[in-house]
Amino acid sequence: MTPNPLLGVCFHWLGGLASGSFYVAYRGVKSWAWETYWLAGGIFSWLIAPWILAFAITHDLPGVLREAPGDSMFWAYTFGALWGLGGLTFGLTMRYLGMSLGMAVALGYTAAFGTLLPPIFRGVFAAEVLGTHSGQVILLGVAVCLVGIACAGSAGVSKEREMSEEQKHGAIREFNLKRGLLVATFSGIMSACFAYGLAAGDPIKEITMRHGTPALWQGLPVLVVVLAGGFTTNFIWCLILNIRNRTGYQYFHSEIRATAPDGSGSPGEGGEDGVSRTAAAVAVAVEPAVAVKPVVIAPMLANYLFCALAGTTWYMQFFFYSMGETQMGKYKFSSWTLHMASIIIFSTLWGIGLKEWSGTSRRTRLLVGLSLLVLVSSTIIVGYGNKIAAGK
Repeated sequence: MTPNPLLGVCFHWLGGLASGSFYVAYRGVKSWAWETYWLAGGIFSWLIAPWILAFAITHDLPGVLREAPGDSMFWAYTFGALWGLGGLTFGLTMRYLGMSLGMAVALGYTAAFGTLLPPIFRGVFAAEVLGTHSGQVILLGVAVCLVGIACAGSAGVSKEREMSEEQKHGAIREFNLKRGLLVATFSGIMSACFAYGLAAGDPIKEITMRHGTPALWQGLPVLVVVLAGGFTTNFIWCLILNIRNRTGYQYFHSEIRATAPDGSGSPGEGGEDGVSRTAAAVAVAVEPAVAVKPVVIAPMLANYLFCALAGTTWYMQFFFYSMGETQMGKYKFSSWTLHMASIIIFSTLWGIGLKEWSGTSRRTRLLVGLSLLVLVSSTIIVGYGNKIAAGK
């Protein structure tokens, strides 16, 4: 298959749209604790959607996985589990910083670590990246992406300084800059492990193509393995929280107990359960239960439907990512930058639509606009660099 970098950029934009939008569906979940709706949606993200689409689109998925080398399966799964730690705290990042700033900071770390380290570890960074014109153009695009992320972060800091506490919490109920930055740092670094998991799965891609899977869909079996690792981490942590916070019953009973969420919480706002969750390996503290609140009835069917929508939408980011990666040629490592930039672009647009930037100054809004312009430019530059390489 001849690479088509411009088509690859379009696929990555679609993936960014899915990733930047999935959390919006969680806003429809009512009365559940964070750990309940995160796991309910995650089952669709990490298990149901990956297996269904891989079975439907690729050839002989069970046979491919049986034939895959053990070390490839092990590292794809392990990096997926490490990425799961980042995924856990990614939701908390938006809970404390909002969609715009939260994604900008976390994905800034993820873009840098996930894009540059794989070719360095493979020993091809100097020869294939620094030593070629196309590689240098791609590096310029990566640098521009990081500048755009910095602009988005500056806009968030400016917003934090300008808004009153009432305004901050009106847009983001649990806005907390210091806690959010701590969580975002941990989340961003660990989330970069997803790129390593995909790279570890390259032998699986070769096997599935030998079994007759078109090159465009070669990444789907790898996603099954990597996301299984992510499911393991998330399942264990959410189960621990369900036990500690006594929220496990919420999966089966609509009547919410007095110390559970009051129904006003939504993703990014934390669900009022009196639980404070910071970066998993840094600090985890469960605060005393909030004051007794009236018993409420959770809309069970609606909650599960919103979780299914959020989880499936989340998975689609990597569905399109795997397609986009096939179009980037030998510089497929640049796919990670394209993915991160696209996510921030669309999450920022959602943040604007959800009025997270209302009440801020003209300077802050200009920084938001500048970040969007720079990030879009970065995807164009990276795509152009890949086009140069494909044209050789």
